Amino acid sequence: MVTHMKTTVDIADDVLLRAKEVAKNENVTLKSLIERGLLVVLEKKNEKRNKITLVTVDGEGVNPKYEAMSWDEKLEVIYGDGGDRL
Repeated sequence: MVTHMKTTVDIADDVLLRAKEVAKNENVTLKSLIERGLLVVLEKKNEKRNKITLVTVDGEGVNPKYEAMSWDEKLEVIYGDGGDRL
């Protein structure tokens, strides 16, 4: 099993020089700095993908005629006869 792959990437000269300076100041290799940067970007992408947006609405609350119903009765109202249920 391969745990590392070699690749060639074209990086703008000014970006590479800045990256080398940061790596030097942080006493890390350029390779580890690039890997850390890629991981930050990948984790942000993953966070955005898994983000759930909650939606709320104004209203009067639950209709009183449904408050006393059991869960099964409410499902029957929602899905009706023979409806698919999760």
